[in-house]
Amino acid sequence: MRVSHSFPAISATFDDPNLVSCAGLAPTLALAQRAGLGDLVADTLTLKAKGGVNAHLKVPALVAGMVAGADSIDDMDLLRHGGMGRLFNGVRAPSTLGTFLRSFTFGHVRQLDAVASRFLFGLAKNAPILPGVGQGCYVDVDDTIKATYGYAKQGVGYGYTKVKGLNALLAIVSTPVSAPVIVATRLRRGGTNSARGAAKFVADALATAKACGAGGLVTVRADSAYYAHDVIAAARRAGARFSVTVRSNSAVIKAISQIPESAWTPIRYPNAIWDEDEQRFISDAEVAEVEFTGFTSRRKADHITARLIVRRVKRLNPKPVPQGQGELFSLYRHHGIFTDSPLVMLQAEKSHRGHAIIEQVIADTKSAALAHLPSGSSAANSAWLVLAAIAFNLTRTAGTTASVFHAKATTATIRRQLIAVPARLATSARRLVLHLPKDWPSWDSWQGLFNATADHQPQQRPDHPAPTGQPENPVESRTDRRLAGMRTARKSRSVTRLAALITAQNGKNSRSARRRP
Repeated sequence: MRVSHSFPAISATFDDPNLVSCAGLAPTLALAQRAGLGDLVADTLTLKAKGGVNAHLKVPALVAGMVAGADSIDDMDLLRHGGMGRLFNGVRAPSTLGTFLRSFTFGHVRQLDAVASRFLFGLAKNAPILPGVGQGCYVDVDDTIKATYGYAKQGVGYGYTKVKGLNALLAIVSTPVSAPVIVATRLRRGGTNSARGAAKFVADALATAKACGAGGLVTVRADSAYYAHDVIAAARRAGARFSVTVRSNSAVIKAISQIPESAWTPIRYPNAIWDEDEQRFISDAEVAEVEFTGFTSRRKADHITARLIVRRVKRLNPKPVPQGQGELFSLYRHHGIFTDSPLVMLQAEKSHRGHAIIEQVIADTKSAALAHLPSGSSAANSAWLVLAAIAFNLTRTAGTTASVFHAKATTATIRRQLIAVPARLATSARRLVLHLPKDWPSWDSWQGLFNATADHQPQQRPDHPAPTGQPENPVESRTDRRLAGMRTARKSRSVTRLAALITAQNGKNSRSARRRP
């Protein structure tokens, strides 16, 4: 492949006001409008600061920029090129959006969390983003350190990865046949403990999942950082099962040591899995289970008895084995799972390994809007994280609406094939027409997304029932008010004149009656 002409014969000018580089935003924002994003923001956010006005326009603008690939406030300028002003209303400058984000407080971030959960509920009603969620689903919880640089950002610190940054806590919901969506987020100090506030976070995530239709076997999966009584108790109170990796404490080591050799079942993984401790791929292992009571250091009412499923893999290097753990632990490395899952042992162990799906979501968000935390304000960065989750879910919904392939594609693929599609705007018969590139590889998927949203009617929210009769106040302009007033006055004069005629007629009739003999 090479350029068809020599460079001196080619010229380029940025002068076409009818071109847009991301025509896929049109049907995508139609999905957001159908799910009621603007109305939710207007009803929920109570920003009173100077830069907090018109939140129902600025929040969708920020989400649109993130869907198009913006990962900083300055990148929001991509919403103002070419014919974007004809295709969309309410576009704001990056400086205006930055001021808006800095007007947030912690309370406003929690309000935005409520908007995100209700918006996900609206998306789930308008597109099959979670097929089979009524029969069962997984709620995965994990955190990540978003590295930051410099000393101007609030809350930065060194976390468990020894990297300076902020701690982002995420919860996702997925089914065996669907890609995950984000149901909850929380931005915390960089040096915070992973399990801090996780119990309330799990309860919020399960509430959002159930609002989206989660039922049947709902399982909360987490790694050993969340092996805590409060986290597991929160899952059980919400009616969910749990599957959490255990830490290798003395009680767990004692329970593993009591497993007889005959109880181990050999398994072979069809696809080798990566072992973090051994730093290698493993395909052969052995699995066993034993009854285990956790958190025995707490009061007896807090003890939790469930299954301890253990996977063991032969060690290649016995040197790092801690002293005093005996011959059993010098030959094998053990990985324990504390769960109350009703699945059989091998199925429960396999389903727990599916917890790694949340790492894909974290990588996906870090390659998009979460590539930066753009503000020095902690509340602004928290709002940015929530908006990134909204953009992720909206992109996922657009992919699900477009095709079966895009329903499970990464957001980067969806953005490249469905969102970042150039188009030229034209007008025909008072309609705006998008002229897209001929032979675009994903033209059929794009057309499917567009056709599903082109003639949509905004979804009516349950707490805003549709009016049954005439609107309460049909007057919309000063001219309409003047004409309405004239009609009212004319009607009043007509009624007065009619009343006078009736009175006069009644008086004439009474006089005629008195004259009769």
